[in-house]
Amino acid sequence: MMAGREGGEPPVAGGPARHIPVLLGEVLEALKPKPGETIVDGTFGAGGYTRAILEAGANVIAIDRDPNAIRDGQAMVAEFSGRLTLVPGRFSELDAHAAAAGHAQVDGVVLDLGISSMQVDEADRGFSFRQDGPLDMRMEQAGPSAADVVNEIDGRELTRIIGILGEEKRASAISRAIQEARKTKPFTRTLELAELVERTIGRKPGKATHPATKTFQALRIYVNSELGEVVEALSAAERCLKPGGRLVVVTFHSLEDRIVKRFLAERCRVHAGGSRHMPEADIAPPTFTFALKGAVEPGEAEVAANPRARSARLRAGIRTENPSRDEAPENLGAPRLPAFQTLGG
Repeated sequence: MMAGREGGEPPVAGGPARHIPVLLGEVLEALKPKPGETIVDGTFGAGGYTRAILEAGANVIAIDRDPNAIRDGQAMVAEFSGRLTLVPGRFSELDAHAAAAGHAQVDGVVLDLGISSMQVDEADRGFSFRQDGPLDMRMEQAGPSAADVVNEIDGRELTRIIGILGEEKRASAISRAIQEARKTKPFTRTLELAELVERTIGRKPGKATHPATKTFQALRIYVNSELGEVVEALSAAERCLKPGGRLVVVTFHSLEDRIVKRFLAERCRVHAGGSRHMPEADIAPPTFTFALKGAVEPGEAEVAANPRARSARLRAGIRTENPSRDEAPENLGAPRLPAFQTLGG
């Protein structure tokens, strides 16, 4: 997947924001790629970050779970013969992909989270509530689709998905409306769902954001197990980064950003706080140090040129020599939701 994410609602398909890497200069400054180094780009997309890293002289192992991205990236593989390895797969397994490519340890990992401009702009992928297409949303184009979830999952779980992953306050009302409508006719198209959500909760006067934004976000995150993938990817990066290696992550919504922020806070912590009443608790040695103070956000000029950049946040850490740790997803704030089951499952 590439930079230029849907940070809420995308502009019109094919508009000026298409294929623009977000925070590219800031990513390169944090990553500091050098000739001879090996960098993992866990979210290849259209190759915006990968190309810049290659042009800085480093070699790249790029990963993407979308077959279209792998197909379209072959021209870049040929262009940088021998320096770009393009791997179909999930970034949650980036350490295994790097090892399979001959690099058990790497000099840097960059992750650009969320959904790519190409996926949003292609109606047939079913991610957009502005264009009519099949209600799909599967990045890997395999497994249960958004239509399967909307039509078949238990109503209580549908409410939790929309409420937790979409941070939608009207989740119960939307879920009830979906459950009632699917009794008559299953949902198959994106606009069917978008229009139902708009009828159910209305559109506030003067508000540009479409009422279905949060519902579509929730379904996409659930269908692709995005938050669990983020947790696993952070741990995989920790395992395969060399001492001094750099982890750079760009997020596009608060759920992702909280996970990355908590991961780096935990991994960079050198003491447990304590007080004069309570002794400091023992904690594991830090596996990262902060490469940046807090998060970097895009400037006004970038947001004006690329509206999808407006919600982006960049965080980065530098790997220490201390051993990697195991981490339960819920410890980093990833919500626990059940795997997809049909109503009769």
